[in-house]
Amino acid sequence: MKRVLLLSDTHDFLDDLILQYATEADEIWHAGDIGTVQVINTLQAIKPFRGVYGNIDGRDVRNVCPLDLRFECEGIDVLMTHIGGYPGHYEPRIRNIIRSNPPTLFICGHSHILKVMRDQTTGTLCMNPGASGVHGFHKLRTMIRFQASNGQILQPEVIELGPRGRITK
Repeated sequence: MKRVLLLSDTHDFLDDLILQYATEADEIWHAGDIGTVQVINTLQAIKPFRGVYGNIDGRDVRNVCPLDLRFECEGIDVLMTHIGGYPGHYEPRIRNIIRSNPPTLFICGHSHILKVMRDQTTGTLCMNPGASGVHGFHKLRTMIRFQASNGQILQPEVIELGPRGRITK
C-alpha cells in the first residue's frame, strides 16, 4: 500500500501546508506546471517524486520530467500528463492513447479545476487535482491524496489548502 499526494500547477510555489502533507505521503506525484527544478528538489528531498512538465515549465524542468509518464504503482496502471482534458473532452493526443490502451488511472493538470470522474467508456478513473499554487484564476488551492493498494485506489480525499491568496510560509 502506498499513500500518494497528487498535486499540480504549483507554478514555483510551495508553502508549509503543502510540505506538511508531502511528509505524510509515501510518494508525491506532480501533474505539471511545476515552475522550477527547485520545487522538484524540495519535494524529492521529502519523498519519492514522479512528475511531468507543463506548458509553463522551462528547459530545466523539461530536462528532468517527461511530457507523459506511464507507470505501475501497487497494481495500478497510471498515465500522467499536464494537458489532458477529461472524459468526453480529452486532448486529441491523449484521447488516442486512452482509447488504444486505457490506463486504470489518468492524471492531468492545466485547467486549475479540481475534477475526479470515471470515463464510462473505458472505466479509467480521471483525476485533476486542481492547482496548489497561488498563480492563476482558481479561487481555492487544492490537492488530492489517496492510497494505492492491490490495483485499487482507496480513500481518495480532496485537500483544500485555502484561498489562492493565502500563503503559509
